[in-house]
Amino acid sequence: MHSPDELKALVDESLERLDLWPELHGQSTSVRYALEVGGKRVRPVIALAVGEALGAPVEKVMPAALAIELIHTFSLVHDDLPAMDDDEERRGHPSTWKKFGEGVGVLAGDALLGEAFRLAARYESSSVARELAEATLGMIGGQYLDTMVEGYDLAAVHRLKTGRLFYAAVTLALWAVELPLEEQEPWRAFAEELGLLFQIVDDILDADGYVREHGADEARRLADEAAERARGRLAEVDADTSVLRDIVDGLAVRTA
Repeated sequence: MHSPDELKALVDESLERLDLWPELHGQSTSVRYALEVGGKRVRPVIALAVGEALGAPVEKVMPAALAIELIHTFSLVHDDLPAMDDDEERRGHPSTWKKFGEGVGVLAGDALLGEAFRLAARYESSSVARELAEATLGMIGGQYLDTMVEGYDLAAVHRLKTGRLFYAAVTLALWAVELPLEEQEPWRAFAEELGLLFQIVDDILDADGYVREHGADEARRLADEAAERARGRLAEVDADTSVLRDIVDGLAVRTA
């Protein structure tokens, strides 16, 4: 089994080699830029770790893992647009729209979305693509509540906006390795905890969200409880989940 760092390196390598649809023409430049700006690749690493825990080779799960990363990147590219968060910088670099223009930024997000589903469609079963679609729609619903609705429920927003893609990082891998639905329940219970854990720690780092609503100490307690629940769910899985536990431990104490 690979370590989280080794899995991230494999994801980065696969993204560099990713063949984009030729009819994108020059639009592919902005798509590659959005991907190359980088990130922790947490979601695809989780997907690959789930696959390995279930005895599948990395190559079997990689299309699903890359699809999750492309959807995540699509959401960031569109979040940065002037009509949304109006952010001119992403991870120390000009945001995609700032570098290429607003119209190209919109199309870059659209292209990432299309490429993600092209990856999901590589599997014989439609289950991977269906699960990805449901997660993407949930994420969009969370973004709507966050940006278009006053007085939204913070937990509901985080469950959708952040949690749906973390959930899908696990569940897409389950379908990719063809795990029967009746055997997926403990994995799905684990998946539910991941997005909450990531978001609470994110809010602690940014002094936002849960920190503003509950205070720093309470937010830290909630994060610790989410991490402990995730570890407990992993303990219920009949597989070697040591790498996934390392990922949970890393998410719980991350500082960036």
